[in-house]
Amino acid sequence: MTLMQNMDINQLLDWVPNPALAELPAVQENEHRLGMRQFAAATTVITTLHQQQPSGLTATAVCSVTAEPARLVAFVNKNTYAAQQILQSGLLCINALAGDQAELACIFAGMRKAIAPQDRFQHGQWETLVTGAPVLGGAKANFDCRVVKVFDESTHYAFLCDVLATQSNEDSSALLYMGGAFYTLSATPVAI
Repeated sequence: MTLMQNMDINQLLDWVPNPALAELPAVQENEHRLGMRQFAAATTVITTLHQQQPSGLTATAVCSVTAEPARLVAFVNKNTYAAQQILQSGLLCINALAGDQAELACIFAGMRKAIAPQDRFQHGQWETLVTGAPVLGGAKANFDCRVVKVFDESTHYAFLCDVLATQSNEDSSALLYMGGAFYTLSATPVAI
């Protein structure tokens, strides 16, 4: 590996984990899932377009990385069709769902078995911004992105993305997922 290639890794190569913790076992998958179910997370539909074929899935593992440059990271299960399409296209749109879009979350999560994956985009109102990825109308926020790096993280890909266009709906409530259920959060802030 050349020095220039090494510089593109964006990893602290000289950092080492705490050796006193190295031999401790991680919690079991079921324990981890139980704990993670207590996190209230924004519900998103991540979409992409490859060879004129849209695909998408419901996800909650999305977060902001930096504001300058504007970057997000989205974790997508490797075993999904959409993950493979994102790898091929290098683009995605993260659609943060509004409180009244729980049915779309269920559709894109595959919970509505009568709706085939190729028919999911017949539900909701879709447009495009910059990349060509489907952008959901009426969403709480949309982030149209190009993928700049992909990290292979066990069962998921971590797609690091530059945000090329965004739009938001400050008046709508947000759709959250916690404990296996959807909740709405009003746009009214708590006084502190």
